[in-house]
Amino acid sequence: MSKQNMKQWLEEVKGAPKKLPMPILSFPCTSLMNVNVKELTSDCNLQAAGMKLIADRHPSLASVSMMDLSVEAEAFGSEILITEHEVPTVLGAIVTSEEEAKALQIPSLEAGRCMQYVEAIRMAKEQITDRPVFAGVIGPFSLAGRLMDVSEAMINCYTEPDMVHITLDKVTQFLITYINAYKTAGADGVVMAEPLAGMLSPGLAGEFSADYVRKIVESVQTDDFIVIYHNCGDNTLLMTDSILSTGAAAYHFGNAISMKEMLQKIPTDTVVMGNVDPAGQIKGGTPESVRAETLRIMGECCDHANFVISSGCDIPPASAWENIDAFFSAANEFYQNR
Repeated sequence: MSKQNMKQWLEEVKGAPKKLPMPILSFPCTSLMNVNVKELTSDCNLQAAGMKLIADRHPSLASVSMMDLSVEAEAFGSEILITEHEVPTVLGAIVTSEEEAKALQIPSLEAGRCMQYVEAIRMAKEQITDRPVFAGVIGPFSLAGRLMDVSEAMINCYTEPDMVHITLDKVTQFLITYINAYKTAGADGVVMAEPLAGMLSPGLAGEFSADYVRKIVESVQTDDFIVIYHNCGDNTLLMTDSILSTGAAAYHFGNAISMKEMLQKIPTDTVVMGNVDPAGQIKGGTPESVRAETLRIMGECCDHANFVISSGCDIPPASAWENIDAFFSAANEFYQNR
């Protein structure tokens, strides 16, 4: 299986006068295959087939796997709610004290559905040969937050910092192993979603998120395997120093912030992606409103050679393909009219 130099790929992206979109687009493949989310998230064959169908439909910059942020928590033993129409979610908490954090076992990749997702990437990489293939993984603080309960995790950073750090050490070790399994399977990189960190203050985000993300990046990122850091939190404009300190090869931001403002804070040699509203526009809008919003963001941002148009986050399963198609058409229209 051939591997390409992904650092060089990013250089080529920056140098391209027309940049293909790179939405976080995977779950809407359910309507193309007439399956539901529950079936998709339990079958590596369906996942790979869905990625291939999406790749065949649109010439995106890269293919991105199912952004199922319950997989890692499930491996640790969390209860997961999987329904037919919604992305799986984590229920309850399994770490509620420092003692439970110390007792928490780092799971094998054989736990839960981890290896199913790894196998899906291996299969997708064999079928999708015209663009990079990225796996989706959760970030360390977002995973720790699911193990502790999201709202409690925010409080624990103030009241039980040792408990949070113990949990973070363990999830970081697990994520390094998990991401390396994707690398072995042939992935060209990962899109790491760390949205919970976007709710922290800049100082806490550095201590409880960025420091651990950096450990992961330093352990897995190479010339032929990159980490794209994603954060869709409200505070990311205030957190750019700690976010950039992670050393990720590229960054992806959500629609809670102005991408125009974010581009003023990011070095011009660093690729930045975002941020059409996936729920409000791509799922909840119309082809006309999706087109207008895509053209607006591109008009504000495409003078920056390091900008790539994308969705602000994972596009929901029930999104209409007319709206998704309108996003791609608008991106193409923008470059045709420049």
